[in-house]
Amino acid sequence: MKETLYDWGGINVWLFHVINNLRSGTLDQFMLLGTALGEHTLFPVYIAIVSLLAVVAGTSSQGGDRRKRWLDVIAVFSIAYSLDGQLLGILKPLLDFPRPLLALPPGSVHIVGIAQYHHSLPSGHSSFAMLIVASLWPVLARSGRAAGLFFVFWVGISRVSLGAHFPADVLAGFLSSLAVVSLVSVCVQRLNRNKSARKDID
Repeated sequence: MKETLYDWGGINVWLFHVINNLRSGTLDQFMLLGTALGEHTLFPVYIAIVSLLAVVAGTSSQGGDRRKRWLDVIAVFSIAYSLDGQLLGILKPLLDFPRPLLALPPGSVHIVGIAQYHHSLPSGHSSFAMLIVASLWPVLARSGRAAGLFFVFWVGISRVSLGAHFPADVLAGFLSSLAVVSLVSVCVQRLNRNKSARKDID
């Protein structure tokens, strides 16, 4: 099972080396920035930015409807962040997959930043990056969605480039947070429909 779902028949390790072996001082700094922006402790900063955008959106001629959409996004982002954090807190120690530095032969992994050895699956930084963009997706224009996809890809690749995660860890982080955001979004939409139905009855 692990060989198919995680090792991908050796592709996971091969792809790790392809990305991790691409080295330059400028690239390392760019990847460090990507990882820094995907740090989950920045949630207060991101939620403040989203809240400000919601206020600005409410000043347009269709402010009421747009503000409602942004408030839904804030709710999804906040709830999903909490649930995703709980999920990662369970999965990482439960699975306890080794990070590349421990799993691969000595000297074969380029580490930039702090060396880490355990709790590789799933990638928390990748999960948080996907959570941000997936939560904001309903209110993003085409350019915003393109920027969001770039951000998600950047953070995910940075974790491999810096030697912190395998590509499978990054993909698992993407999928886990995407599932959480989707679930929360469905619940929020259902609550909105129920509220509208009660208003119609009243």
